[in-house]
Amino acid sequence: MPPLVLIALGVMGGAALVRFAMKESRRVNRELDEAREQAVSEQTDAMRLRRDPQTGTYRPH
Repeated sequence: MPPLVLIALGVMGGAALVRFAMKESRRVNRELDEAREQAVSEQTDAMRLRRDPQTGTYRPH
């Protein structure tokens, strides 16, 4: 094979690999963002406690 054809195939393969890696990283980041948002929403649903200064116990706020 002529060297120019091999170089062209290598460039095309490299471009396809970069494109695949970018799509995959976007997908993973999207999943992580969704998981973070879900964790934050679950965290805000938690009941807050306040310390009673007289008894020292924690009671719902």
